[in-house]
Amino acid sequence: MSNAARADLLGPLLKSVSRSFYLTLAVLPAPMRDPVGLAYLLARAADTIADTALIEPQRRLSLLLALRAAVGGETGEQTTQAIRQMADEVAGRQALPDEQRLLQSLDSALAILGELDAADRAAVRDIVATLTTGMEFDLRTFPAEDSGQIAALHDAAELDRYTYLVAGCVGEFWTKMTCAHLPRTFAEPQETVIARGVRFGKALQLTNILRDCSKDLRIGRCYLPTSLLERHGLTPGALLAPDASLRARPVLVELMATALAHYRAAADYTFSIPRLSIRLRLACLWPILIGLETLRLLAANDAWLDPEKISKVRRNDVYRFIAGSTAVVCFDGVLRGWMERMIRDIEARLGLAASSAVVA
Repeated sequence: MSNAARADLLGPLLKSVSRSFYLTLAVLPAPMRDPVGLAYLLARAADTIADTALIEPQRRLSLLLALRAAVGGETGEQTTQAIRQMADEVAGRQALPDEQRLLQSLDSALAILGELDAADRAAVRDIVATLTTGMEFDLRTFPAEDSGQIAALHDAAELDRYTYLVAGCVGEFWTKMTCAHLPRTFAEPQETVIARGVRFGKALQLTNILRDCSKDLRIGRCYLPTSLLERHGLTPGALLAPDASLRARPVLVELMATALAHYRAAADYTFSIPRLSIRLRLACLWPILIGLETLRLLAANDAWLDPEKISKVRRNDVYRFIAGSTAVVCFDGVLRGWMERMIRDIEARLGLAASSAVVA
C-alpha cells in the first residue's frame, strides 16, 4: 500500500468516523498510533455492519463473522467476495458518506493489517475478535429493531461480561500496546495494570449504557439486567412508561455506583503513568473526565429514560476538560482533587455515602 493511501486511511478517514475518540488517538505517542487507530477502524466497520437496521439481523451476523474471519487472516475467494459484499451491500445503506467510505476501504485496512509487525498484527486481530464477539452477542440476543419486542440481559454477571466484550477488552489491548511500545511505563506488574485497564473500559461502557438506555429500549435492547429490575418491581417493558425514570431511579443509582467504582480503578490506572508521559496521561484523562461529567448529568436528570432528554456532555465542556487537564497533567494532587470532587458530587446527587479518596 502506498504511503499516501495509508496516511489517508489512518488520518482523515479515521478522524471523520471516530468523533471524540480521535482526540485520544491524536494525542497518543507515535509508536502506538497506527495499531490502535487501525484496530479502531476495523472495529468501527464491524459495528457499522452490526447496526445497519435496514439489513435483517441474520444477514448482518453472517457479514460480521466474515469480517472477523478476514481480520483473523482467512483468505480465499469466499472471504474476498464477503468483503466485496460489505462494500456494496452495507455501504449502500449508510446515510453518512464517511461510513460508506470506511466500508469501501476494508481492503486497504486489511492490507495495512498485513504490514504491521507480527506482535501488533496479533494484538489487533485479538481485539477485533473480542469486540465482534460482543456485537455477535447483540445480534443473537436481541430482536430485530422494528419487531416491537424487548429482550434483556439476565443478571449482573452477564452485564459485566458484556461490558468486557465491548469495552473492557479495549483497556486490556491498550495496556498491552503501551507495554509493548513504551516499555517500563508502568512500575507495577503488568497483570495489575491490565486488570485496572479492563475496569477502565467497563466504566466507559457502563456510562454509555446508562446514557443511551432510553434509545436502546426503543429498538428492543435492555442492557439493565432483569434480576436487578425485578428487585425493584420492574420489567423491561415498564421502562417505557411515562413514570419509568422515577420508578427506575434505584436501578440507576445501583449501576452508577458500580460505574463509579470502575472509575476509581481508571484513576488508579492513570496515576500509575509517569507524570512526564504527558500524551499517554492525557489520552486517559479525557475519557475519564467526560465519562464522569456524563454520570453527573445522569444523576441530575429526572427524565433519564426519556429519549428526548439524553444526558450528553456539551462540546464546550469537552474543550474545557481538554484545556484544564492539559494545564495540570503533571500535577497529581490537582488531578486527584478534581476527580474526587466530581465523584463526590455525583454520589451526593445519588444519595450515596461518600466514598474514600479516588487515590490513596
